[in-house]
Amino acid sequence: MDAQQQRLFPVGRQDFAEIRTEGNFLYVDKTEYVYRMTHSDAKFIFLSRPRRFGKSLLVSTLKYYFQGRRKLFQGLAIDSLEKEWVEYPVLHFDMSIAKHMEREQLEAALGNQLSWHEREYGIVPQDKDANLRLKNLIETLYRLTGRQVVILIDEYDAPLLDVVHEDTALPVLRNVMRNFYSPLKACDQYLKFVFMTGITKFSQLSIFSELNNIRNISMDASYAAVCGITEEEMLTQMSADIDMVAGEMALSREQLLEKLKSYYDGYHFTWPSPDIYNPFSLVCAFADRKIGSYWFGSGTPTYLIEMLRKFHVAPSQIGGGTAMAADFDAPTERMTGITPLLYQSGYITIKEYDQDADIFTLNIPNKEVRIGLMRSLLPYYVSAGRSIEASTTIARIYLALRDEDLDGAFRLLQTFLGTVPYTDNIDYEGHYQQMLYIIFSLLGYYVDVEVRTPRGRVDMVLRTATTLYVVEVKLDKSAETAMQQIDPKQYPERLALCGLPVVKVAVNFDREAHNISDWIISK
Repeated sequence: MDAQQQRLFPVGRQDFAEIRTEGNFLYVDKTEYVYRMTHSDAKFIFLSRPRRFGKSLLVSTLKYYFQGRRKLFQGLAIDSLEKEWVEYPVLHFDMSIAKHMEREQLEAALGNQLSWHEREYGIVPQDKDANLRLKNLIETLYRLTGRQVVILIDEYDAPLLDVVHEDTALPVLRNVMRNFYSPLKACDQYLKFVFMTGITKFSQLSIFSELNNIRNISMDASYAAVCGITEEEMLTQMSADIDMVAGEMALSREQLLEKLKSYYDGYHFTWPSPDIYNPFSLVCAFADRKIGSYWFGSGTPTYLIEMLRKFHVAPSQIGGGTAMAADFDAPTERMTGITPLLYQSGYITIKEYDQDADIFTLNIPNKEVRIGLMRSLLPYYVSAGRSIEASTTIARIYLALRDEDLDGAFRLLQTFLGTVPYTDNIDYEGHYQQMLYIIFSLLGYYVDVEVRTPRGRVDMVLRTATTLYVVEVKLDKSAETAMQQIDPKQYPERLALCGLPVVKVAVNFDREAHNISDWIISK
């Protein structure tokens, strides 16, 4: 028990050797996948996973494996699988350091990574261009060692993500990266293994357009759990940790597991797939003994917000749809909507699959993503400068709803909206509908908009633990008018099937005041 109490959780640590040698760090064994990849018939492999999902640790694991560092792998699955531990020259490129750069900065960053490897092997560069230096580096290492070269490229698309919405900057930086990756095809005979990770797929990069033999394992069922932590892995390899953390949080084991599942589980990158937990969030929760929004706390990508605006996607439209694999796993340049980017970035995931129709159902993975996403979008519906006050108001609204005081919740919201400057383009009913959707979603409740019934549509449905609220929203009319629209269509009859008492709510917003003018709550 004393040793277990000293267990450390590797928050922010991505180096395999460091985790295996420094302290009693948790390592969820993924080395069976390493063996499977490196003994397959594929020389070039690409894996797409969301940020903070263990890609860098996987790349690091591959690096030490190909360096023949067997002692690091003692007691792991690959130790009994691998019979020959051969040392190969390894070129490891981390493109995450090349974010937020213009062309000259990006070229310099690539040059610096090449210089590090050249110094490591005592090679004097003969060329200035990055692609020629990479080609020379590969060929020279092959001659010096007599062994083929291993190339590991982590987050290959990082330099491009923040400009994916920019028509001018994207082609410029994409050409720089295309030029850098171009030698890989020409150097095929000198290469033992090439592994690349990323979030999105830029088909116009040479790595995809020229390497027609690259194997994309992102939706391969045999690699469904190569990154992330499965429920089985958590219950077995982290079982003692669960008991320890549950005790420190004054929860039963079952209560802790329920909370962890609702916040961090729910990812599927193919179908069928085991339930996969976000590894970063899960490890942070264990380290802090606290359930929190860790994935979003590590930063909400700017490109996501920009692309939501570019494609005019309302918050309530994120998730809940169906698509074929070619639609949501499409290359970035061929996107006609935001679904591929939302999926590849981890904001929506696979929830079901109809094999006969070859159609996937996609939705937001879990509570952490839903709440974090809505918190990021909130400034676009209330003044960004009042985000702290908004969070406080939303917390008080939660308390009111918990006490079944919807009238008090609307009074809190009315007071808050009366004190904030209004945002642009809000003179339409849908803006207020989406604002209510974000606020109720932040509370962690089930909420949906434009819910179809046999007799029409419900503007919004809010379900708490005790009540189902049917909400009708109007602009520049009256709460009475909104309530009249609920009754004739008999929405409650259809929605009463959920087994909860149904409460009708009519809300009217005033265009000039940019606020709620009146509301009616009727059981």
